[in-house]
Amino acid sequence: MTASVSTQRAKLRLVLEKMRPLVHVLAALPMLWYVWLTLTDQGRLGADPAKHLLHESGQWSLYILLAMLAVTPLRLITQQPILIQYRRPLGLWAAWYALLHLVLYATAYMALDIPRIIEDVINHPYVLVGLAAGLLFIPLALTSTRASQRRLGQRWAQLHKLVYLIGILALWHFTWLKKTGLEATWLYVAIFAGLMIFRIPAVRQRLAKRT
Repeated sequence: MTASVSTQRAKLRLVLEKMRPLVHVLAALPMLWYVWLTLTDQGRLGADPAKHLLHESGQWSLYILLAMLAVTPLRLITQQPILIQYRRPLGLWAAWYALLHLVLYATAYMALDIPRIIEDVINHPYVLVGLAAGLLFIPLALTSTRASQRRLGQRWAQLHKLVYLIGILALWHFTWLKKTGLEATWLYVAIFAGLMIFRIPAVRQRLAKRT
C-alpha cells in the first residue's frame, strides 16, 4: 500500500467516524415528517391516512434494511472496517420501522379487531409473510448489544443471519402486495440480489486480498 493510499484511507476513516451520528438523524427524519403531518393535519396523507402511513413505514423499513445489508459490501470495497459500526444502528432503525408497520396495521388500519386481523391473515397470505418478516426482527433487535454478542458467541452470528430471511420475506411481501409481480419491485429485488453476491465466500476472499 502506498503512502498516499494509506493517507486517503485514514482521512476517509475520520470522515466516517464523524458521520456515524447522522445515521440516527437521517433514519428518524421520515418518522418525524409523518408525525408532523399527522399532528398538523396538512391533508397530505391522502384520503386514507392509516393506509398511507402503513405503506410508508413498511417502505422505509425495507430501504433501511437494504442500506444495512450494503454495509458489508462497502466495507470490503473501501477497506474501511469502521463501516461495520454503521450496521447496528441501521438494523435497529429497520426493525423500528418494521415494528411500527405492524403496530399501525393492528391499530390504525385494523382498529385492534382481532377476528378481523385473523381473517385478513387467512384471506391474504402476503399479510402472513409480512408479519413473519416483522416478528423476526424482534430477536435480532433484542440481541443487538455487545453483551449479547459475547454471551451467545458463535450462535449470535448464526442468529443474525436471519436478516437475510427477513430480506427475502420483506421483498416477497412487498411484491405480492403490489399485485403486479416484479414489475413494481424488480429494482429492490435486484439490489438485494446484488448485495447477496458479496456474501459468497469466493467474492469476499477476493475483495479481502485487495491492498
